[in-house]
Amino acid sequence: MHRFFPGLRFLRNVCAAGFALATASIACADAIIVRDAAGRSVSIADSSRIVSIGGAVTEILYALGLEDRVVAVDTTSLFPPQALKTKPNVGYLRQLSPEGVLGLNPSLVLAAEGAGPKEAVGVLETASVPYVRVPDRFTGEGIVEKIRLISAATGTNRRGDCLAASVSADLDALVKLRAAIKQPVTVVFILSMTGGRAMVAGHNTAADGIIKLAGARNAITEFEGYKIVNEEAIVAARPQAVLAMEREGFKLDADEVLAGPGFSLTPAAAKKAFVSMEGQYLLGFGPRTARAARDLAHALDPGAGAGLPSDTSGSAPACAG
Repeated sequence: MHRFFPGLRFLRNVCAAGFALATASIACADAIIVRDAAGRSVSIADSSRIVSIGGAVTEILYALGLEDRVVAVDTTSLFPPQALKTKPNVGYLRQLSPEGVLGLNPSLVLAAEGAGPKEAVGVLETASVPYVRVPDRFTGEGIVEKIRLISAATGTNRRGDCLAASVSADLDALVKLRAAIKQPVTVVFILSMTGGRAMVAGHNTAADGIIKLAGARNAITEFEGYKIVNEEAIVAARPQAVLAMEREGFKLDADEVLAGPGFSLTPAAAKKAFVSMEGQYLLGFGPRTARAARDLAHALDPGAGAGLPSDTSGSAPACAG
C-alpha cells in the first residue's frame, strides 16, 4: 500500500506537463496540485462539481460547507443524513461503475482509498476528470490528513485549518482520557455472525483503530483485517466486552451473541458487557470520531467519559464560512 505523504503540496500558478484540465474555461494558472494517497500528483482546475465517495469524505466536505459543490455521493455517505436523501447515489464505494460516476459530469472525484473495484478505479484515474484517492488510516493523525487533503483539493485551506484544529483539540482531550484509564478493557469487535460464527476485527482495521482511541485493547491481534473465527478463538481471546456496529436494517442482539458458542464462556458474557453503536459514527474516521471514541470509552467504563472541546460548539465546528 502506498503511504500518504502528509506534506501534500498545495501549489498555485503551476501547470505540470501531462495534467489535463477539468474545464477549458479555467486557466492553467488556477490549477491546484495535490499528492494523493497513491502518491500521484493530481492537478485540479475546478472543484465546483464533486462526486464524493466514502462516508468520511462526504462528512468532511459538508463540515467544510461545500455541500453545494457535491453532485453525488456513495451509499456509505450516511452523515449528514441529507447527503443520501438529496444527492444522486453512485452506489457502494467498492462496487463503482466508471460510467455511473463520469455520467454525472463531475469536475473532481474525491474517493476513499479503499474504493473499487481496481479496474473501475483504473478507468477513473485515467479519465480527464481529476481523481483523488483520500488516505484512510485508522488513527487520529489520519483524520487530520484527510481534512488537509480535501481542503487543499477544494481550495478551502482556511476552512480546513479550522476543522483540523477543532478535530485536533478533541483528539488531544482523548489523550488525557486514555491516560486516566488504569485497566484497559479487552474488546472483541464483531462485524457479523454467520452460522453462529463471528467475523471479528484484527489489526489494521477501523474497529481496531477506534478501540485503541477509546483506551481499550483489541482482543484479536493474530491477523490483519476481518476474519471468521471459531469458538475456540473467542474463548482464548477472553474479551471483557463485545463491540458491534449498527446500520439500517441490521443490529446484532446482545443476548443472542453473548449466549452463543464461545462467547458464553467469556468474561464479556459474565458481565453482560455488549456495546452497539451506529456504524458510520463508530468506524467512519471523520470529524466525529473523537466523540465516538469518547462515547465508546464511557460505554466500556462509565467513569472514563470526559467532555471534549467540540461539545460546547454543537455538532460541528463553525468552519464553513
